[in-house]
Amino acid sequence: MPPAKKRTRSYDPVKIRTAVLAQFGNVRQAVRTLGPEQLARPTRLGDWTVRELAAHVIMAVESVSRNLDREEPAKAELALLDWPFATAARAAAIADDTRRLAEAHPDLDALYAGTAERLTEKLADAPGTRLLATLPPARDGARAGGTPMGAITLADYLVTRTVELVVHTDDLNAAVPGLDIPYDRQALAACTRLLADALAAKAPGGSTEVRVPPYAVVQCVEGPRHTRGTPPNVVETDPLTWIRLATGRLAWGQAREDARVSASGERADLSPYLPLMA
Repeated sequence: MPPAKKRTRSYDPVKIRTAVLAQFGNVRQAVRTLGPEQLARPTRLGDWTVRELAAHVIMAVESVSRNLDREEPAKAELALLDWPFATAARAAAIADDTRRLAEAHPDLDALYAGTAERLTEKLADAPGTRLLATLPPARDGARAGGTPMGAITLADYLVTRTVELVVHTDDLNAAVPGLDIPYDRQALAACTRLLADALAAKAPGGSTEVRVPPYAVVQCVEGPRHTRGTPPNVVETDPLTWIRLATGRLAWGQAREDARVSASGERADLSPYLPLMA
């Protein structure tokens, strides 16, 4: 008997919109407290400084407003679960745009304020079914670079913004000791679930159960399918550790060594499938 087809996870559009605005607000409140020395600190993202990382968060959110300003595509081309695997091709162009934006705007708080205002206004009457062309933002010192990933619904694109916001909140917290930007619960949940579902899409199967309490449980990896009782192959970790593994911030071996992940069973090694996003 073939395995049952897995249903695509659904997200509450109202909660996702609220989560994006809330997490962007959390980042803005933290960035406005940073002094010149803190903004000049290095990050774990190559040669990006904290200032450039903070500018990138603006770009990630501003892309919603900018793409809503563009002509609506004729049809959807990108499914939500395609997005995590489609980002790497544009990394170089986005990095260049980020540096230009950071250099052009010394007053980051003013840029955050304008971005939040535009996003709130655009989302007030934009339906979740509205298609976006997912082009990189072109504004004030940044150029529109890279290849479009494909048209995606606004509802799905906002879920991807929770990943951008949560992942880069973690990057900022890692770069600035004591910054401690809080995580909106809905944003953290959506980010965790999307990346867990991406793992199940990349490594389809039912032999291994991956648990990220309290937000996600997925079945993945080819092999004998588990049907009842305790699964023979189980991986369990917390949301932030999972997000770091999925995005390449943390290596599988290091997570195991530090006891941040528990993994039991011969098919519980996820290292061949990680990271999901480079």
